[in-house]
Amino acid sequence: MEGATLVLVILSAGLASQWVAWRLKLPAIVVLIGSGLLLGPVTGVIDLGVPQAELADLIGLGVAIILFEGGMALRLGEFRRVGHGIGRLTVLAPGLSWLFGSLAAHYVAGLSWPVSLVLGAILVVTGPTVILPLIRQARMNKDSASLLKWEGIVNDPIGVLMAVLTFQYFTVTGGGAMATMVSLASALAAGAVFGGAGGWLTGRLFGRGSVPEHLKPPILMVLVLVVYWASNLVQHEAGLLSVTVMGLVIGNMKLVERESLRHFKENLTVVLLSVLFIVIPSQITMDQIALLDWRAALFVLVTLVVVRPLAIAFATIGAPMRKEDRLLLAWIAPRGIVAAATAGIFGPALVTAGYADADRLLPIVFLIIIVTVVAHGLTIGSFTRRLDLAARNAHGVLVVGASRWTSAFAQVLTRLEVGVLVADGAYGRLRPLRMAGIAVYYGEILSEHAEHELETQHLGQLLCATDNDFYNALVCKSWGHEFGYHRAFQLATHQERDPEARRMTVQQRGRIAFDPSADHETLDARLRDGWTIRTTKLREGNDLGEVERRLGTRGSDWFLLGGTMPSGEFRLHSIERPIKPVAGWTLLYFAPEQMRA
Repeated sequence: MEGATLVLVILSAGLASQWVAWRLKLPAIVVLIGSGLLLGPVTGVIDLGVPQAELADLIGLGVAIILFEGGMALRLGEFRRVGHGIGRLTVLAPGLSWLFGSLAAHYVAGLSWPVSLVLGAILVVTGPTVILPLIRQARMNKDSASLLKWEGIVNDPIGVLMAVLTFQYFTVTGGGAMATMVSLASALAAGAVFGGAGGWLTGRLFGRGSVPEHLKPPILMVLVLVVYWASNLVQHEAGLLSVTVMGLVIGNMKLVERESLRHFKENLTVVLLSVLFIVIPSQITMDQIALLDWRAALFVLVTLVVVRPLAIAFATIGAPMRKEDRLLLAWIAPRGIVAAATAGIFGPALVTAGYADADRLLPIVFLIIIVTVVAHGLTIGSFTRRLDLAARNAHGVLVVGASRWTSAFAQVLTRLEVGVLVADGAYGRLRPLRMAGIAVYYGEILSEHAEHELETQHLGQLLCATDNDFYNALVCKSWGHEFGYHRAFQLATHQERDPEARRMTVQQRGRIAFDPSADHETLDARLRDGWTIRTTKLREGNDLGEVERRLGTRGSDWFLLGGTMPSGEFRLHSIERPIKPVAGWTLLYFAPEQMRA
């Protein structure tokens, strides 16, 4: 197959697998690995014809960008909040996981000690590319999510570095404890100089405007690859540690363009993950798959139910952590792209070095990836809810802007048992809501404090209802990625009745809530005139059309606000994304006191 055609096949298969996984609500990594095996050892469609060493170098470049993007997602504010747990997971747990994993690989899987020790180091990593989607899926609270996220991102380069040092100890002529310590010091120095100092210098140049805006994302991508390459010249595979440190530094600098850079990296990461999880499993042969036996299956089981729980139990002894978080960490540890890429590098290298049983390393790692992703992906929701670490649903509404109208709206939602949180920077405006028992957040919703501390896992929609149209639009764009831009709403702007050319475009604002005439001034005036927020339940033969016939013209005589489904899910109404209520729904509407549906 021609090179261009092969690249197109890999890209198409990868992104198609991502879409299929989304449609079927399956972990994407499982579908990707299945596609890679189908196109590789099963059908032989993908035959790269690239030497193993060159392929490993190319895979390393992709993994470097993925780890950099993960490093940018780390916030030092999270470390300050749950640092006691993060320290245990990133300092003590890797060594314990390596020890227990190596023992299991030798005595259960039957591998030689050198191969067992390398495999134990590889399995230290817990896959941020898998962890982060699972956290979003489970709607986990921020403290528990931070523990899993920091462990997954920080332990990836640590595990790779441990595998490198172990490999060198057994394969490099003249190696030994001293040589290993020198290699470790070299890797740490490379991470500090290239990753730390390089990241700080890059951030300074970007912040001072030394690079034009349109060149910042591509230049940053190239700089990440340069740091990875330069670090590897100092110490083999130290590049992954350096790019993670670089991402951590840049992600925590107060750069105006931080979010745009992060979004660029996120999009690139999706493509890279799709490609890598097609390419790596496609290189497995049927002979390697045949090496999987009952001992390999038993090793996978022991890794899940013995090795991981033991490592977490010993690492967190005496730590001021909740019992529920310990139980969560003891179970949730899916492996991802870094484990697969590292196994693809060291498996063949160990075979070349004379360790024949290293042929089993790559298929065993892929078996662990598949089993852990499926097992943890299917159980994380129920497991976290049982431990009371996650919201049972995400039907609530985050209301930004306290006023008489939003207070009345929040009280009706509370009566309907819909979760609601009202945020405002003026304590006086929040006082009536607090007196009514409504959950509030006192502070600036766009602040770093809100980003770190505000628990939104039970909230599925955003309503910006301040008297400043442009502030509402800004909040919708800033928090849209959290809720989904199709669930970020704002009150109608005063320009909605002006000519189209004078309005804010949909790319600049949230979706218009309720009706184009329902701006802040109008809602407040109607409330002073005696309008109230009411509910009515639709029954058979009583549809939305019947409600309109009773109440009059929607948008002038009354406003439709939203509705709750029979399942309890609440949906805000928008003229741009209208609800379609049927029998069993409970409608919320705003109308004069004497008018009832």
